[in-house]
Amino acid sequence: MMEEEELEFVEELEAVLQLTPDVQLAIEQVFPSQDPLDRADFNAVEYINTLFPTEQSLANIDEVVNKIRLKIRRLDDSIRTVVRGQTNVGQDGRQALEEAQKAIQQLFGKIKDIKDKAEKSEQMVKEITRDIKQLDHAKRHLTTSITTLNHLHMLAGGVDSLEAMTRRRQYGEVANLLQGVMNVLEHFHKYMGIPQIRQLSERVKAAQTELGQQILADFEEAFPSQGTKRPGGPSNVLRDACLVANILDPRVKQEIIKKFIKQHLSEYLVLFQENQDVAWLDKIDRRYAWIKRQLVDYEEKYGRMFPREWYMAERIAVEFCHVTRTELAKIMCTRAKEIEVKLLLFAIQRTTNFEGFLAKRFSGCTLTDGTLKKLESPLASTNPFLEDEPAPEMEELAMEKGDVEQPKKPKAPDNPFHGIVSKCFEPHLYVYIESQDKNLGELIDRFVADFKAQGPPKPNTDEGGAVLPSCADLFVYYKKCMVQCSQLSTGEPMIALTTIFQKYLREYAWKILSGNLPKTTSSGGGLTISSLLKEKEGSEVAKFTLEELCLLCSILSTAEYCLATTQQLEEKLKEKVDISLTERINLTGEMDTFSTVISSSIQLLVQDLDAACDPALTAMSKMQWQNVEHVGDQSPYVTSVILHIKQNVPIIRDNLASTRKYFTQFCIKFANSFIPKFITHLFKCKPISMVGAEQLLLDTHSLKMVLLDLPSIGSQVVRKAPASYTKIVVKGMTRAEMILKVVMAPHEPLVVFVDNYIKLLTDCNTETFQKILDMKGLKRSEQSSMLDLFRQRLPAPPSGPEGSSSLSLLAPTPEQESSRIRKLEKLIKKRL
Repeated sequence: MMEEEELEFVEELEAVLQLTPDVQLAIEQVFPSQDPLDRADFNAVEYINTLFPTEQSLANIDEVVNKIRLKIRRLDDSIRTVVRGQTNVGQDGRQALEEAQKAIQQLFGKIKDIKDKAEKSEQMVKEITRDIKQLDHAKRHLTTSITTLNHLHMLAGGVDSLEAMTRRRQYGEVANLLQGVMNVLEHFHKYMGIPQIRQLSERVKAAQTELGQQILADFEEAFPSQGTKRPGGPSNVLRDACLVANILDPRVKQEIIKKFIKQHLSEYLVLFQENQDVAWLDKIDRRYAWIKRQLVDYEEKYGRMFPREWYMAERIAVEFCHVTRTELAKIMCTRAKEIEVKLLLFAIQRTTNFEGFLAKRFSGCTLTDGTLKKLESPLASTNPFLEDEPAPEMEELAMEKGDVEQPKKPKAPDNPFHGIVSKCFEPHLYVYIESQDKNLGELIDRFVADFKAQGPPKPNTDEGGAVLPSCADLFVYYKKCMVQCSQLSTGEPMIALTTIFQKYLREYAWKILSGNLPKTTSSGGGLTISSLLKEKEGSEVAKFTLEELCLLCSILSTAEYCLATTQQLEEKLKEKVDISLTERINLTGEMDTFSTVISSSIQLLVQDLDAACDPALTAMSKMQWQNVEHVGDQSPYVTSVILHIKQNVPIIRDNLASTRKYFTQFCIKFANSFIPKFITHLFKCKPISMVGAEQLLLDTHSLKMVLLDLPSIGSQVVRKAPASYTKIVVKGMTRAEMILKVVMAPHEPLVVFVDNYIKLLTDCNTETFQKILDMKGLKRSEQSSMLDLFRQRLPAPPSGPEGSSSLSLLAPTPEQESSRIRKLEKLIKKRL
């Protein structure tokens, strides 16, 4: 019974001592200990095993038990001492709490006393300062009253004086007085409810109205709408009247400016009426000469009459520009059929020169916000096509000589007047666009004729592989057109010109480049895209001459130059055109056309060399390899292939020296074409003896070395072949070598032969395995058993559609090849 009670007590004690992780962590931080007995996860069994790891250690068990008992007694003593020390803690705490409560009550009483004394002090201060505040308010009100009375006296006197001076037209004194009266009247806005103040305000407004009407009448008398200007020049009265108008309602100032400018330009509207001979574009200079004379006349006679901040000379010029733009638009719409390119460009040139004159003379501050936004000039261009542009003096000289088709200097980027008149020519720029269309068509025809007359580039000269001169001429002309049109307009005409550029870029690619690609004569009809893609055995393909190879390389280099320059042209056109129209400029189709020319040129070079090697490969497949008795040097067909490579590749490399990446493409495409064809002819060599296979293996290695050296063959400077090309050659020719090694291997035992084939070729195609059996000269009966064994030994293909597709890709059938060729033909035809 006692044992059960002790067990329950131990369990309760252990349950009480189960502390939370946070409490346990806090205890460990306050009382750090390395003793295993202090650990929260203490395990008695592990602790005993630590004390007695072996049976021999049980010999000192009594000593260990004594130490533990001693430790227990010490812990009991410590606990007993702590418990006894806490006996009086509760009583002491209650006593301390009572003392704290008494102290708080005393503090609260003192705070209340202080608050009562503070309220009494505040009341006393208010009584003391009450009289002082009354005096301060009285002083402030008195000061305000005196100031208001002074202002009222000034206002009343000023209004009387203002009315009297207005009647006597003393505008000089009125200008100063009116401004003062207006300033004083502002102080009485809050007193407008007082009848006398409201009456004075109405008198001021009436005086302003009378002044405005009187000044307008004086200007009407001095500058009547009908008749001549007042003789003797402006008077001082009108000059002072302008100062008064600055203070009055802005509509008065605007009316004065409007009437003066209208009267000043009335003669212009009469002289250059639509039915007058001088109104047409060929005499547009007279319009600008007239306004220049008027501006000089204004400065001499009226420069001091109007305030400088009115910018009257600039306003006259701006209004002249608006009137001229309207009149020119009207007359050009009426006589649109008479507008010619030279006449239009002449008028635009003179107009832009005049706008430049205005930009030098005036700041453009009188232009409205809408006009500034509308006529905002683009940022300075970084277009390289703008190099070597003619200076303005040269342009004017060219215009005087009648050479109006010379390119004009683009508008200055800081000219706020650009387009203020020349905008009227924009609807008629279709004449210029049509002219450029015609000129470019004639230019392309001349390029075609020159090419036929001069013939292809001569071999062994610097012409081979160089860019055709006509290409540079075309883009120089494009530069002139782009700069000229960007001066005329940056809107829809630039889009129309871009369309013309696109048209003749395509024509250049078709007529000059694609149209002059060398053509084979085997079928009598020339080379087509289909003949480039289909390889027909036994067909006779004429080999290109040295001149034709040089021409091919030259066309390829020209197409590459056109491709890069067209991309730059697109960027510069987007810089020139309005931001809202940039998305409509897209020369991607033209760049694709030049890319197609490049691909066709490379394919022609590959086909030519490939076709030259065909007879040698045919000869290889027709040799009696089972009768070869000994292995010698490389076979004659290998020598023939190497000879053709050494004849063509150095010429192509030298002529494509400026476009190395396309020479690399040529090498890669040739390797991709020649190696599969070589393997195909290799399968036709049957039956093959052991010695014949060794000879073929030697020949294959020789071709492999030649192909690896292909990019630098015949060159004094040996360069390392590109890694992508080397990978293709090594992979393809290694497969050919593996085929021959399998052919050389004995076919018995069958299992070893099949495993050897799978290991060397990693080819799971039954057709390829059967071709190798044919090369070994095995009979059909022998082949049957070997094929069955081969199918059994094949590794399991991966499940799903990926496995079947990978097998089909390893050895495409003739039908698949034909389908792929047809798809590629359709794609190329669509691109062309």
